Amino acid sequence: MALTVGTTAPDFELTTLGAEGPEVVKLSEQLGEGSVLLLFVPMAFTGVCTTEFCSVTSELSEYADLNAKVFGISGDNPFAQQNWKEKEGIGINLLSDYEHEVAKAYDVAYDSFLPEKNLHMGGVPKRSAFIVDKDGVIQYAESSDSPGDLPNFDAIKAKLGELS
Repeated sequence: MALTVGTTAPDFELTTLGAEGPEVVKLSEQLGEGSVLLLFVPMAFTGVCTTEFCSVTSELSEYADLNAKVFGISGDNPFAQQNWKEKEGIGINLLSDYEHEVAKAYDVAYDSFLPEKNLHMGGVPKRSAFIVDKDGVIQYAESSDSPGDLPNFDAIKAKLGELS
């Protein structure tokens, strides 16, 4: 079961690709000014994950108006994420949880991802959303065992509105 509202968000350091190459993003360094929206997805270059991140990209100004930074997290390496980002026009910051440590810390890692399709990949993140407030406390938590179910973005925006 995913971490719940009121829990202190586990800090992390994950890699992204910036203009100068690989960079480390630390959650605790993103806090203090507003909220942070963490969106976990199973993997790059898949239909539902692409739809989700392209939709969020088209609404980035709304998230900025709600004083929220948005980060997408998957277990893909940062170079694959960058290729995906460029190919699909994804505008959110993508963070590589290649070792699946953050998915496990937030308790959203599959034991076995899509075994019925013979994938059997453990540690893959479930499609999940967490809002972390400026003090590092989880204020919204949603996770789905079904990789095809998108988070409730209306509820997410409503919670961000309460926090801004």
